Amino acid sequence: MRFAQRIALITGAGSGIGKEVAIRLAQEGAKVVLVGRQKLKLEAVATEINKTKKIPMAEIFQADVTDEEDVQELSDYIRIHFGDLHILVNNAGSYQCSKALETLEGEWDDIQSANLRSIFLVSKVLGNLMVLQSKEENRRQGRAIVNVASISGHQSGALIPHYSAAKAGVINFTKSLALELAPYGIRVNSVSPGIVDAPLPEKGLQYEKFVKMIEENTALGRMGEASEIANVIVFAASEEASYMTGSDILVDGGWIMK
Repeated sequence: MRFAQRIALITGAGSGIGKEVAIRLAQEGAKVVLVGRQKLKLEAVATEINKTKKIPMAEIFQADVTDEEDVQELSDYIRIHFGDLHILVNNAGSYQCSKALETLEGEWDDIQSANLRSIFLVSKVLGNLMVLQSKEENRRQGRAIVNVASISGHQSGALIPHYSAAKAGVINFTKSLALELAPYGIRVNSVSPGIVDAPLPEKGLQYEKFVKMIEENTALGRMGEASEIANVIVFAASEEASYMTGSDILVDGGWIMK
């Protein structure tokens, strides 16, 4: 297994891409720590993972990753209970539509906080733990950080100025962090998903129009699945990507090139 005896932490692990990443990492041998705000969702994912295991492979830690105190408590938990961290997947984020000229200052700050500040805080605090362990092991390979960005970080949308700006920030923060952590053998990459299908209670006419627009403007003619994005994130976290750092991987079905 690619991640046997590895400790992995995934933020935003209660649903969607984060959930699929956690499941894949656990399937391949990692002990996964699921982080998010909603305890019930985290517990459901942990149960789904652990029900097929004799030894539980998933634990949860409820936290707001935009809050530095919560993130420090998360780091203390990892240090005390595991003593190490090999893989960090920064997936937490949020999305909202508004025009730049109509966006309230608080709305701007909320989107920046959820999508960029969270990655900075978690990478800073947990990154220090990873560096410490790397030093003790004399720069042993095998540690990686993967930040989830977006196609919006490459091609901004008219109704998502705050989100586009934040995701562009994630891509460039990733490159900066990759340079800083390279001497310790810690790789840092980002993955930019395209438009991913999500389970909705009702998929009415507006949703059908949205899907048709995606199909017409994506080279592969469809939306992506969360599991398809997770496959690439897990690759970037693995030793199969051992010579890759500071890169952003587009997983958009050919949206941008079309």
